[in-house]
Amino acid sequence: KYEKAKTAEEKLTEQIDLAGKELEYLESVLDALARAETERDLSEIRGELMEQGYLRVPRSKRGKLASVSAPMRFTTSDGFTVLVGRNNRQNDRLTLKTANNNDIWFHTKNIPGSHTVLVTEGKEPTETAMVEAAQLAAQHSRAKDSAQVPVDYTQIRYVSKPQGAKPGMVIYVNYKTIYVTPGREE
Repeated sequence: KYEKAKTAEEKLTEQIDLAGKELEYLESVLDALARAETERDLSEIRGELMEQGYLRVPRSKRGKLASVSAPMRFTTSDGFTVLVGRNNRQNDRLTLKTANNNDIWFHTKNIPGSHTVLVTEGKEPTETAMVEAAQLAAQHSRAKDSAQVPVDYTQIRYVSKPQGAKPGMVIYVNYKTIYVTPGREE
């Protein structure tokens, strides 16, 4: 009985961990749905859910992957470019393919939201650019209506995707946290 209970505890702990990761992923999809503005945004999210097996793929679309649109582009008041992903697949492409190792990656701490990248082009980013990029990360997250949102940031080189992780899920090290009030889009 002891061995059976011990094995059951191990398996249940594993299942709870998997369910927690699944919930985190679905919350990120829900956040992307809440921020979707166009039919194309919704179509990309639908494609991601089909890829992950949450929606059935119609016979006519089997074998065809929807293309990923470009991220949102902003310019800070001192001229730096900031890229913001619209959904999980776009977050992956932006963080893991588009950005350079020296660019700065931003994401709200433990809150579903967009990956945000401050493009440095080899220059040292200004304090203003860092704060504005963090505000954009907070604005494009579930915490957009909050004050003093914690936003983690690090160089892209310290962001990686665990093997087998769902779209948009990354791990990062050597980060710092800045507290900002989300910027309001005009």
